[in-house]
Order: sequence, then structure tokens, then C-alpha cells
Amino acid sequence: QVQLVESGGGLVQAGGSLRLSCVASGSIFSIMTMGWYRQAPGKQRELVATITSGATTNYADSVKGRFTISRDNVKKTVYLQMRSLKPDDTAVYYCKSQAPPPSGNTWGQGTQVTVSS
Repeated sequence: QVQLVESGGGLVQAGGSLRLSCVASGSIFSIMTMGWYRQAPGKQRELVATITSGATTNYADSVKGRFTISRDNVKKTVYLQMRSLKPDDTAVYYCKSQAPPPSGNTWGQGTQVTVSS
């Protein structure tokens, strides 16, 4: 069973940077597609960025050019480097793993990111 633990959230001023980390347990990290999602108050959870096992990345239009997703298969960790943060980026950020059955999809507990204006 995969477990995910996020860290790195916090309070930052607009224009600042943060790096989120998500550490996975288990032995199948290298074959999993990993993603970051976020949910702002009163809004639905939305995709931020994903990275496949082959390191192909995909970004939401709202974060292209500002956020970078990467992975370290040795450390079983996926990162989200966030730059030029805006108040609209304020949300709880969740890490998600996608793996073949029986592991399936797993979510982390989330980490709060707050961007002040």
C-alpha cells in the first residue's frame, strides 16, 4: 500500500517562492505517475501538475512558467517548485500517486499554501 506525506507549505508574500515535497512509501514509486492538485476554499480540487514515470510533465495553464514539477526516484519524492506566487495560488495542495492495480490511486493529507498580497 502506498502512503504519501507532503511538506513544505506555509505563508509567503506575493511574488515569493515555495517548494513542496511529497515522499512516498513502498517499492513502486518509479513506475507511478505523480501529481500535485490543489483545492481553494469553496472550490473544487483542480490539477496543478503531473509527471509520469518517464518524466513527461503536464501543467495547468494557470501555473505554466511559474511552477515546476520534478521527481527523484531514489528518494521516492516528487517536488513542486512554485515561483512568482499569487494570492490566487492560496489552497491546500495535495499529492497524488497513480499506480496499476492493486495499488490504484492514493492521496496525501495535503499541505496549506497561503499567499498574502
